Amino acid sequence: MRLSVAMTGQIAKQLCDHLLRADRQEDVVLATYGLSTGVDRRTALIRTVHLPRPGERSVHGNASFTGNYVLRVAAAAAHDQGGLVILHSHPGAKGWQGMSGPDADAEGSYAFLVHEITGLPLVGVTLAGGDCRWSGRFWDPDGKSMWCESVRVVDDVLRMSWNQALRPAPRIRGSQLRTVSAWGEMMQADIARLRVLVVGVGSVGMEVALRLVASGIEHVGVMDFDTVELVNLDRLIGATRLDALLRTPKVQVARRLMEQAATAEDPVIRALDASICQPAGRSFALDYDVIFSCVDRPWPRAVLNMLAYADLIPVIDGGLHIDPFPDAGMRNATWRSHVIRPGRACLACNGQLDLGLVSADREGLLDDPGYIRRTGRSVGPARQNVAMLSVSVVSSVLAQFVSFTVGPGGLGDPGPIQYLLSTHSLIRPADVSQSSCYFERSVAAGNERLDLTGVHAAAEAERTRRSHVIPRTRTIRHLRALVEAASRALDEYAGRRLSR
Repeated sequence: MRLSVAMTGQIAKQLCDHLLRADRQEDVVLATYGLSTGVDRRTALIRTVHLPRPGERSVHGNASFTGNYVLRVAAAAAHDQGGLVILHSHPGAKGWQGMSGPDADAEGSYAFLVHEITGLPLVGVTLAGGDCRWSGRFWDPDGKSMWCESVRVVDDVLRMSWNQALRPAPRIRGSQLRTVSAWGEMMQADIARLRVLVVGVGSVGMEVALRLVASGIEHVGVMDFDTVELVNLDRLIGATRLDALLRTPKVQVARRLMEQAATAEDPVIRALDASICQPAGRSFALDYDVIFSCVDRPWPRAVLNMLAYADLIPVIDGGLHIDPFPDAGMRNATWRSHVIRPGRACLACNGQLDLGLVSADREGLLDDPGYIRRTGRSVGPARQNVAMLSVSVVSSVLAQFVSFTVGPGGLGDPGPIQYLLSTHSLIRPADVSQSSCYFERSVAAGNERLDLTGVHAAAEAERTRRSHVIPRTRTIRHLRALVEAASRALDEYAGRRLSR
């Protein structure tokens, strides 16, 4: 599996304060981590820093630590169902760091003992003091190291450290020159290597996914269980009447359009016909560095809300609400966007998730007219949508993404942003956490998180309905696949000619 390490900005600062000494000597510190396991990625989420007590470590140009220090922190890790991290610094160094012989011996010699105590691999992390870049590796019980692909620090700005050997910077192509000129080649290399997932490919998610691949991001995934219908065509740009006739899954439409729009040399586009509310959908999401939430239901938003804190995968969320008059006309329309991550209020705290509706959504009651009538109010997601306004949500969430990953002016994500169409007002809603918030107290819980997934009856029913097709429809699907294959071949031919 691919391997990575993640930590909050608060943890990163605490580590830097200890490891980067004024006398420029190396230092060492131990920490605990929780494991987050996706389909093909395992991530060590650093939880708690355990500073050395007197006599537990020695600084002498290099740094060394005692076995008692390891035993103390390993016991604390085992108590919290976590693992142990050994961190040390390379003052003045820059970029992803390899390991010297003594460093490898110091870490590897404890691999078996730590695994026996915690049941999890020992993790080693190095801090390059010259540019505050991190590097990481897992150790198996036999003392063999396995290098991580990346280390991410989730703060006001997402800071990624990349293992150039495992995730080399993609080649900049002529189709990306205008994009690269906006923030430079180094920033483009960081952004293009991100793995980004879009959950929900309706009017907002479809456009977000297209903009991501057009910008040169290599790995973009989409997830949705829904099917294209005639009612979608006024806002699902790129979907066709044929898609509605053939009951094409929205993720297939998204993949078709993303393949045409991608500018990366070797784009990897993954499409999962599933729900984030299902265990398989959640595991798929754990393979990504950033997630866009483009869903309007309470249950999937609760699952994503949990992942943002428990698995340190920032979620960029946004939505549109249109308020029509009962007879005719529009009273107002508002759209909002925010980054959900440690250090920011969660969706429930900022008023964008009604936890009381999560159970009703799980049971399918939000689609039951009788239930809605008995509640005396409209509890389901609003059905009004306009393509001309949904593109404003797209712009808002993508601006949050750029602020969060690029940090224009040295600033990161701005917090919640809301626009009111009737008064043409841009406001900054309060970003206040509740003291008893369970989500925000689950930071770095990883696999120990509260499991909010389950059987998603609506997703299963949609797939069953889609599978029941008449032979004529099956024939048209086959013919369309042949046409699309020919179109891809022509596009690849054009690409080869243009690159000469």
